[in-house]
Amino acid sequence: MSECRCMTPPFHRDDFYSQAIGIDMTNLRFGEVSVETCKTCGSKWLQYFVEYEAFTASGRYFRGMASLEQLLGLTPERAAAVLAGMPWYFRGGSYYRTPGERASGVPQVDL
Repeated sequence: MSECRCMTPPFHRDDFYSQAIGIDMTNLRFGEVSVETCKTCGSKWLQYFVEYEAFTASGRYFRGMASLEQLLGLTPERAAAVLAGMPWYFRGGSYYRTPGERASGVPQVDL
């Protein structure tokens, strides 16, 4: 699977089917949560995007390959914790100054 485009940044929205889960309002962050399915290999990805409009270069995304068990009953408010529990995920955006890199631990969704 490492040869699939879904495993190598930068990611292209045309490579995925996307299903919006909702907005995480925790700490008024307005984090956009979705589940994306790779059109090539069928892998499921939990995506979290947040941007603070009052701050330059604050946009960031987190994308982790998720199992069906992790996605069952998923709510926007739980998404960051699910990502934190993954062995690794991708992060990127203007905040990190990269189109994507591997990371682990608690995703930095707040300012």
